[in-house]
Amino acid sequence: MTESAQSSRSKIRRVPDRADYDRSTIDSILDEGLICHVGFQIDGQPFVIPTIYARSGDAILLHGSAASRMLRHLREGVEVCVTVTLIDGLVLARSAFHHSMNYRSVVVFGRARALEEGPEKNEALRAIVEHALPGRYDQVREPNRKELRQTAVLSLPIEEASAKVRTGPPVDDEEDYALDVWAGVLPLALTPQPAVPDPRLPPEIALPELVSSYRRGGRGS
Repeated sequence: MTESAQSSRSKIRRVPDRADYDRSTIDSILDEGLICHVGFQIDGQPFVIPTIYARSGDAILLHGSAASRMLRHLREGVEVCVTVTLIDGLVLARSAFHHSMNYRSVVVFGRARALEEGPEKNEALRAIVEHALPGRYDQVREPNRKELRQTAVLSLPIEEASAKVRTGPPVDDEEDYALDVWAGVLPLALTPQPAVPDPRLPPEIALPELVSSYRRGGRGS
């Protein structure tokens, strides 16, 4: 699939020149993000819940406690909207009105299905851990049967989706370019800090290289 199916919901109307329906763009944003926001309704009341996720092929994987009200509701097949946003920089214009941010965002609409006990659910949980820190799953104990029963995993197909991207410098009114005001972009990126060991970690256990070399992508301009 090279392009996401467009619909009245996924079509970008505000500043449409920033829209991107290409799946490679959508996938790259989903792969870099760490937190998504899940929007849905219960009895007509709107909710937006942040949660960790992963992309696996043509689907977004969501997981949490089997007792989670959100996951119990979504597994009934209700409409859901999942969003991911990456902030790449502060756009500082010459006027307050034209201040903005450089960002990359994705919106996905659809209905999620629950993954039942078995290989598909196990692989989904592996994908979620690997999304957070590639290589980590093979270093730790896998979930046992009790933990698997306590965990719900849902799969949302990436079919009705769109990306929106802003890059570049501020766009000021022509007359404001003569103002004696600094303007430009302040790049922002998610930067890991030195790892802090668990207080109960034996001192002879070395810091894994995949932790010490951890990096996330980011663009400022």
